[in-house]
Amino acid sequence: MSVRALDSAVVLAGVLQECVFVYLLEAESRLRCEDPPHEVPPEETQSQCCCLLLVSEDNHQLFCQADEHVIQHCFCYTSTVLTSTLAFQKEQKLKFECQVRGREELFLLLYDVSVLLQEIIIEARNLSNAEICSVFLLDHFSHELVAKVFDGGVVNDDEEFRIPADQGIAGHVATTGKILNIKDAYSHPLFYRGVDDSTGFRTRNILCFPIKDENEEVIGVAELVNKTNGPWFNRFDEDLATAFSIYCGISIAHSLLYKKVHEAQFRSHLANEMMMYHMKVSEEEVTKLLHSGIEPVQKIHPDFSEFTYTPRSLPDDSTPMGILSMLEDMGFINTYKINLHTLARFCLMVKKGYRDPPYHNWMHAFSVSHFCYLLYKNLQLSNYLEDIEILALFVSCMCHDLDHRGTNNSFQVASQSVLAALYSSEGSVMERHHFAQAIAILNTQGCNIFEKFSRKDYQRMLDLMRDIILATDLAHHLRIFKDLQKMADAGYNPRSQTHRSLLLCLLMTSCDLSDQTKGWKTTRKIAELIYKEFFSQGDLEKAMGNRPSEMMDREKAYIPELQISFMEHIAMPIYKLLQEIFPRSAELYERVAANREQWAKVSHKFTIRGLPSNNSLDFLDEEFELLQSQGAFGDDSHRMNGCLDDDCDKHNQ
Repeated sequence: MSVRALDSAVVLAGVLQECVFVYLLEAESRLRCEDPPHEVPPEETQSQCCCLLLVSEDNHQLFCQADEHVIQHCFCYTSTVLTSTLAFQKEQKLKFECQVRGREELFLLLYDVSVLLQEIIIEARNLSNAEICSVFLLDHFSHELVAKVFDGGVVNDDEEFRIPADQGIAGHVATTGKILNIKDAYSHPLFYRGVDDSTGFRTRNILCFPIKDENEEVIGVAELVNKTNGPWFNRFDEDLATAFSIYCGISIAHSLLYKKVHEAQFRSHLANEMMMYHMKVSEEEVTKLLHSGIEPVQKIHPDFSEFTYTPRSLPDDSTPMGILSMLEDMGFINTYKINLHTLARFCLMVKKGYRDPPYHNWMHAFSVSHFCYLLYKNLQLSNYLEDIEILALFVSCMCHDLDHRGTNNSFQVASQSVLAALYSSEGSVMERHHFAQAIAILNTQGCNIFEKFSRKDYQRMLDLMRDIILATDLAHHLRIFKDLQKMADAGYNPRSQTHRSLLLCLLMTSCDLSDQTKGWKTTRKIAELIYKEFFSQGDLEKAMGNRPSEMMDREKAYIPELQISFMEHIAMPIYKLLQEIFPRSAELYERVAANREQWAKVSHKFTIRGLPSNNSLDFLDEEFELLQSQGAFGDDSHRMNGCLDDDCDKHNQ
């Protein structure tokens, strides 16, 4: 406490009064202040006063002169310890305040490295009472220390100051990773006097400390020059710098990472803009599509709503109108007040978003979307799902393979592609990319078909699309197959959110594999496209020095057996489940089973002829003609095919 011209008796009385609140004394205890000492502090004296209160165990026995002598003798030693302890507590408090202040302020400046460094300089200079502060960042590529920020502010890139990372005081600290406190700069061998001689500035002392990241790697160096309130930087300044550098390191590392992420986002945004520019849909294209209004589905083809119809028979330039016709027939355009120009632009944009691999192209997406429409028309999906879920399923079918490159997830990971870098940690690399492309199209001006949705419905639509598109990964289907079987065994409950989510996944997979439900000739043609795409990937894997799987290797693939295995283990169980939930879909399972039998016949003929496996793809056309001439398809081949080549021509006339 401070004492200024106060009577010592008043001081002691005040101390005793304060002690009443600290000590709980027994009723008979009495606190008394004896006669005040004769020495009274001078009127103008200010000093730190420490008072000691001793309570006698015997309430009636006063302290004697011997007791006073013991106390005075002890305090000759304890006062120094007490003073040092108080100073240490003050130091710890200041260090704590430094850490907290650094943490709060520095983490708010991660958006700009230069601004962050400027703030670090100001904080370090103020905390240490230094005259000048400089911060250097370590450039690992050039092995240099770079200073872009000084006490005066930020300099341009062409004015930045660079020094070798292994020279000078800063270089020594960067190399060793240890703090360096120099009391006399001119006498230190690492100090260069040239700058002082040219500027007239005199460097007296230096405190240089490393800045490290979370991995204890040096990422920079800070240099404090000339202690202003002392002869040099002391041990306390060193501890302060060490504590402060921890938060500096974390802040700088995160700021540099933020900069990289921001630049990556900018490049991604630029790439998306370039992609969307090349995918740009002109107003003329939209007007042309809508010129004659939306065509009724019956006008496209009388059997357009039948499971036997093959959508691949429709000319490519007629498919956007096919999408509009299906959405109109399902009533979603009117229900959700979808703007026709927006919908037309969206359809054309999605079509342009597909590349041209043999199988995973726009025609595949259109076929998958058409099968979703068939499920809605023939299985009364509105009794099983909500309208928003059915619309999400249809739009997901359109977008589920956007920007497919003709390679699978395993190839993306093995080739360490950009897509794998983005999505491999989450799994389903390509599926996540397809969803991201769908969102990019929706975010393109004039393409958001959900623009009139409420915020809640819009978020739900995007969540549904994400889950449905991710369900196209067969690995996901295999993981949930037991749950699907349990749902089918227990009976589907449309009031169960879990059941509806599982059903959406099952329906999406059945749509994705719907080519297997068409006639034999369609199935055979699809196999040709699929294995052409597979073999192209296998060739790429061989060129990379990897060994492709059997189905990807054109020299080892035995297509009939591979198709039989696929249909037995994947396709047939899917459509069997669909039949259990929707008895009206029984014909789909029957057609898949019939196609499986045709593959068995092809395999048998293949074995009899003794053809090597690498001829299997070319053999399909010849074997089909042979089986057809022998009547292997029976009298109902036209019904089972859905669309033969001759029929396709008639459909398009």
